[in-house]
Amino acid sequence: MPLVFTTDPAHGGRWTSLRDGHREWLWHRPDPARQGVAPGDAFVDAGGLEECVPTVRGTPDHGDAWSRQWTRDGDTEHVECDAFTLARTVRTTADGVEADYTLLADPGYRFVWAAHALLDLSERAELRARAGTSTRVFPEASPLLDGPWPDGAAWVEGDWPAPRGLRLDRFGPHDGTAVGAIVADGRACVHDGSDRLALAVEAEGQPVSIALWRNLGGFPAAAPYRSTGVEPMLGRTFDLADAGPGDAACVPASGEVHWRLTLTATCRCP
Repeated sequence: MPLVFTTDPAHGGRWTSLRDGHREWLWHRPDPARQGVAPGDAFVDAGGLEECVPTVRGTPDHGDAWSRQWTRDGDTEHVECDAFTLARTVRTTADGVEADYTLLADPGYRFVWAAHALLDLSERAELRARAGTSTRVFPEASPLLDGPWPDGAAWVEGDWPAPRGLRLDRFGPHDGTAVGAIVADGRACVHDGSDRLALAVEAEGQPVSIALWRNLGGFPAAAPYRSTGVEPMLGRTFDLADAGPGDAACVPASGEVHWRLTLTATCRCP
């Protein structure tokens, strides 16, 4: 079955559905506060797939695009932010869904972008990526790692699927933990029973990666819930403020950055 998608330009351009025949891939968490957000507000997690740019963590919280109204012109949707304009054209293909993006900004402008896809996954779901790929894990994972956390480090690195001894390729049951990681590769595939969802991002001359958010009832502290994200990214850090050389996308002299997100689903159900 082909993938079918729905977006909501009026409410931050959020992808509200990604359906493969019998299965809805996107997780949802209804929150009425999502309807009335304004730029600068704290992030309201309603699930789906959010466009997070120019940062994910940090300021503004989950970026500057999710809290603004987008407009649609034919097949293209776009949003005007203070420092940039982002446009996307999403289409169904024979194999899945492709989304082509263009960001316009001053040359030298640095940013992180994530297709912040929160997926509705079972406890047996797995994330497949190339074994041995360099993977960054972030401070919330420090109690789960082999060895102490280095003082002042924004992240530590190890090899997929178990950087610093923390097995990350299995989602598993609720265990009260929440960890973020970034795999230095632009491709990954979710396996959940007989279903598959492959995610990929391509961007010439820009750093690409796949972020993982594995919240198994460990976040937020006051009222934790389960949410699992697999997020194609430009950049290799959640917070733009932590980005060193090569850790963020950078607008070239043309004033434009182009990239493509590809989502492909395969169902092997009888």
